[in-house]
Amino acid sequence: MLDQFLLGLSVVLQPTVLIYAFFGVFLGQLIGVLPGVGAITAISLLLPVTFYLDATTSMILLAGIYYGSQYGGSIASILMNLPGTPSSVVTCLEGYPLAQSNRAGLALFVAAFSSFVGGMVGVAILVLAAIPMTIIALKFGAPEYAMLVILGLLAASMIGTGSQIRSFAMVVLGIALGLVGADATTGYYRFVALPELADGISLVSLAMGLFGVSEIIRNASKRRPANAPHLSISMRDVIPTREQARSLGMPILRGSSIGSFFGALPGTGAAIASFMAYAMERRFSRSPEKFGKGHLPGLAAPESANNAASQTGFIPTLTLGVPGDAVMALIVGALILNGIIPGPRLMVDQPDLFWGVIASFFVGNIILLLINIPLIKLWVLLLRIPYQKLYPIIVVMICVGVYSHRTSVTDVVLTLAFGILGYLMKNYRFEPAPVLLGFVLGPLLEDNFRRTMLLYGGDFSVFVTRPISAVLVAGSVFLIGFAIFSSVSNRNKSNRATT
Repeated sequence: MLDQFLLGLSVVLQPTVLIYAFFGVFLGQLIGVLPGVGAITAISLLLPVTFYLDATTSMILLAGIYYGSQYGGSIASILMNLPGTPSSVVTCLEGYPLAQSNRAGLALFVAAFSSFVGGMVGVAILVLAAIPMTIIALKFGAPEYAMLVILGLLAASMIGTGSQIRSFAMVVLGIALGLVGADATTGYYRFVALPELADGISLVSLAMGLFGVSEIIRNASKRRPANAPHLSISMRDVIPTREQARSLGMPILRGSSIGSFFGALPGTGAAIASFMAYAMERRFSRSPEKFGKGHLPGLAAPESANNAASQTGFIPTLTLGVPGDAVMALIVGALILNGIIPGPRLMVDQPDLFWGVIASFFVGNIILLLINIPLIKLWVLLLRIPYQKLYPIIVVMICVGVYSHRTSVTDVVLTLAFGILGYLMKNYRFEPAPVLLGFVLGPLLEDNFRRTMLLYGGDFSVFVTRPISAVLVAGSVFLIGFAIFSSVSNRNKSNRATT
């Protein structure tokens, strides 16, 4: 594993690749700072750029944007109480009170250091788990992949913060959208209302619409001041005291562990990991009454968790080809667009790409730590750009990116339509992320299920007679049972409360 990791370092330390790695993490941090713009929008916007780069460089660029946005999201949360990314929502709870009490510099330093440690822990776990996961994955056939996708879709709809029924409905919607276009086996057109949809709905259009345009519409509809309020940020007293540093050790360790675990699970991701880390830290704390008032351990735990999760999220994505969240679904889509199929053969067939991406996490986290604090004042200046001027620029960039993908006006119209749909979904508490997961995983499920039925003569018992497939079936049944039990338990609690 050490030799392979050194191979990855030799790839990422090449001058050209290193420049793209720096550009990726820098852009990711910038995107994370800007409210209403997330890593999904940035990655979607840069998908056409990957056609002009080799696969390794493009994946390092997109991955840098992803975990760089986790760093940047904490800046807007601390300074402005505006979460730049979903995973930085929890950061507002402790970071903004610290900024209000003239400790913004301390809060930003703790957030940066916690993110760095969490990211490094995630990289270590990724390196250690990659080969064992690939050895297991090499034993996967069509039945195992079909059940793995089903497990991932169930996890996406049942492990979350919103309604499980609504999440499941969004997964089904995503699968339906993924069926639009020509059938891969027969060549017949399915659900093709316009000739331009013969090749299917563009992943770029769907992602940009649901996540980029919808957030812009949502934020623009809110009444905000023309300019962000001026903040006085002193770079003095940034380093925590010895007593404060001692209080951060275990919260960072617990947050990194929780983030590493949830990041590797399909359907969870950094946002849920940060919420779980904050809740766990509050339970372990000897002074829970300090939470919500600017408590440093409450800031360090979720920050380390979301960055650890952003690293380990690549475990199922690269070794199994199953994305863990919406951003990972885009990464899978980018690999496919570049002619590379993620999965157990990736480490064997493309070792430079596989280990180069992993080594870029190590290098990228060091770059982010070095540039994070010196650029604080720059981020504050960017946040002072009037929102009325910022949003039109982003919309134009999105339209240009969508059109350059397939040079299709229909894709631009679909992007705007998906933006309106995403806005309505969020207003009625329907999460858009499961739609993207269903869109990417749906065709994969169809392909492997058909292959299984052809290979085994339509015998459904193959799913429970093969050991790995049977384990995945048991996991799916457990998730369904857990969801039913949770629903009944919550209903009983609500009935008792009303009586």
